[in-house]
Amino acid sequence: MRPKLTDVAEKAGCSPTTVSRVINNYGYISQKTKDRVYAAMRELNYQPNTLARSLQGKQTKMIGVIVPSITNPFFAELVAKIEEQLSDDGYKMILCNAEQDSIKERQYLRMLEANQVDGIIAGSHNLDIEDYRRFGLPIVSFDRDLASSVPIVGSDNYQGGCLASQALVDAGCKHIYFIGNPNKTGNPTFYRFEGYADTMAKANLTVHTARSAFYESPSAKAAALKELLASERKIDGVFCSDDMTAILLLRVAKNLGIKVPEELKVVGFDGTQLIQNYEPDLATIVQPIGDLAGMLVKLLYERIADPSKPLAQNSYLLPVKLLKNQTI
Repeated sequence: MRPKLTDVAEKAGCSPTTVSRVINNYGYISQKTKDRVYAAMRELNYQPNTLARSLQGKQTKMIGVIVPSITNPFFAELVAKIEEQLSDDGYKMILCNAEQDSIKERQYLRMLEANQVDGIIAGSHNLDIEDYRRFGLPIVSFDRDLASSVPIVGSDNYQGGCLASQALVDAGCKHIYFIGNPNKTGNPTFYRFEGYADTMAKANLTVHTARSAFYESPSAKAAALKELLASERKIDGVFCSDDMTAILLLRVAKNLGIKVPEELKVVGFDGTQLIQNYEPDLATIVQPIGDLAGMLVKLLYERIADPSKPLAQNSYLLPVKLLKNQTI
């Protein structure tokens, strides 16, 4: 006899309402209670009635998308493009905003498992492949190398680093700083830094770095940028690893009376439509967001159709381009 929600509630020692809230990630539920509910679901092999696949193995037509920050314009635009593609194909999307929290990301994975999504597009950087493999769902990764069995789609971050840095060199800059996190191997920012460093070496220029991770508050980041510009007056060029940091830098430079581009030249990275519309002067590296979304969805469909099929290739790097504007 197929288990019911009430069976799960009885085994977990809680009410059916609590089980429903856990499944749908609604309201506050203690982690201890969540763990009991998920354990009961696994032991009983329970599938939520509202979204479960039929006994014939039909799909739920739902996809989970996990991103690090929905407030970041790049991820907001990428998610919008993914949702548009999924909707056109008859799928619904469950969006999970993991932030920089591994516990939250793991909870989202449990929720997606409970709702029996057909597959996952993972773009966060908190967990490794073992956490995803345990749930046994088809997965495609954005800008994150999980495993040889998981296709990864991303922009050519190294090429972007080279393009941005070369633009500053060509503009006559001699003291060029990279602002971002150059230390985390596997992170997109690391490859942008590698492109910057190699370009500096070819131009016989010194590598300068100033760490500025995107999860820091804008006020803290602005204070750090102010300290940098005020103390390092030789800076004449900056490659920022994202556009939001570049915009903050321009604001700080203006407050300090530093003229852009006469005294300081700046290049960002991402090139979302929002930034192009509201900060049209910013020179930036443009990622092909529409193409990235299309490739992620296409590859996920292939994994859903046949998860055991060998990959034609593991990594898909899409080209970026330099958008030259008034800041260089």
